[in-house]
Amino acid sequence: MITAYVGLGANLGDLRRTLEAALVDLADLKDLSVEAVSGAWRSAPVGCEGPDYLNAVARLRTGLAPLVLLEALQAIEQRHGRERPYVNAPRTLDLDLLLYGDETLALERLTVPHPRLHQRAFVLKPLLELDPALSAPGLGDLRSHLPGVADQAIEREDEPLRRPHGPFGPQAATLAGFP
Repeated sequence: MITAYVGLGANLGDLRRTLEAALVDLADLKDLSVEAVSGAWRSAPVGCEGPDYLNAVARLRTGLAPLVLLEALQAIEQRHGRERPYVNAPRTLDLDLLLYGDETLALERLTVPHPRLHQRAFVLKPLLELDPALSAPGLGDLRSHLPGVADQAIEREDEPLRRPHGPFGPQAATLAGFP
């Protein structure tokens, strides 16, 4: 089993409900468990126009190969109405494979670590909330990249993401027996 991190984001529709449903969909995948989920973070779009995003990061344990996991993430996006009319278009759901163990992949359909994870506060802050000393191949200690995103508008919400039986979160995942 590999530890992987997936970024979740949405800026169209019922953002909170969509992220919560996507986390349940992730937990329902075979050969995958959701170990922990960051808090919900509201952020302004980066490199595009549109409404604010709600973002989170999930830490997974999976036996799925990287491309199989990517296909599963894209299928979940499709079930939630994801369209790709143009680059950085507003979206009902965005699921990005950020890290897959200590692997570095440069495939036609997938690059891991995610090529912009160190340039996005909405990725770095939730990632570091889950694992404050996290390092990534080719990027090193992710905390060292925080000054580079300090100008990006982002705010952690007080209300955690919830699942049908209680909150998601690092402690909730253990205490509530999630999934």
